[in-house]
Amino acid sequence: MDANRLIKWVVIIALAAFAWIYALPWAKKQIQGHAAPAAAADSTCITAAQHASETWGSGLHRFVNPPYDLGEWGRFRTDVETQIAAANAACRESSQSCDMARDAMRDLQSLVANLDNSITSGSAPPDDAVQRQEAIDTKIEVAAQLARGGK
Repeated sequence: MDANRLIKWVVIIALAAFAWIYALPWAKKQIQGHAAPAAAADSTCITAAQHASETWGSGLHRFVNPPYDLGEWGRFRTDVETQIAAANAACRESSQSCDMARDAMRDLQSLVANLDNSITSGSAPPDDAVQRQEAIDTKIEVAAQLARGGK
């Protein structure tokens, strides 16, 4: 083997080693750096949606049977609607998990509005309220699974 060929092989091996040691980790860091903010946003979104649903579920027991304290109901409804708005603000990313969480928050907002109508008008609450709440919780859990999967 002549010296010219040997120098070429040394240069090729040095470039390959440089790429392996420095360029590849740098490229991976760049790719992961762009995915991390989206995953963090999805996590914040899911946490906010869970919090809104928990706020609703934990305070609803006070309004199961009449007579209703309309002032207390108004404060509770406002608190839940504030939590829903916070979840919607946190779920502004365009991802499957955020889309699912926003859908769950739309359903929760609809459920709150329906119950508000029945409480303020004195009519019976919706018959399917429990099933709707279960469907909302299921959507939030699916959104959490999607977020854990990076979707």
